[in-house]
Amino acid sequence: MATADTNKALVLNHYHEIDVQWNLDAADDQLSADFVDHAAPPGTPPGPAAVKRYLADLHAAVPDLQLSVDDLIAEGDKVVARNTWRGTHRGTLWGVPATNRSFAMEGVVVWRIADGKIAERWATIDRLGLFQQLGVLPGAVGVDS
Repeated sequence: MATADTNKALVLNHYHEIDVQWNLDAADDQLSADFVDHAAPPGTPPGPAAVKRYLADLHAAVPDLQLSVDDLIAEGDKVVARNTWRGTHRGTLWGVPATNRSFAMEGVVVWRIADGKIAERWATIDRLGLFQQLGVLPGAVGVDS
C-alpha cells in the first residue's frame, strides 16, 4: 500500500518531468493507461496520449512555462497541490492567439493515485485571471470595456 509520502513523491516527480524537464514521455510511466483528466475538454479520450498532446500544445503556447508547487497535501489515495504557473503567452492558448504578455496563474489540482500511478486529475485554475492578464477580457489592463 502506498503512503502519503510515496504519493506526494509521484506527483512531484510528474511535475518535475513534465513541467520542468518537458519530458512528455514520462506521462507513459506516471499515468495509468485509463487515466482520466476531469478538467479536460469534453470528449478528451482517457490515457497518457491525450495528456501528451495537450501538454505539447501548452508548451508551444508558453515555451518558458514555469511551475511552483506552493502547497502539497496528501491523504489516502489523493494528493492536492496548490500551484502557480508563470510564463509568456507566445502561441495560441485555449483559442487565444499569442499576446506576448507574461502571466502568473494559480490553481488547485487533486490527483488520485492507484497502483503506483496517477489515475485521475481534477483541476480548478484561475482562467479568468489569466485572460485578464493577457488583456483579452473587458476590464483588463489595456483593454477597452
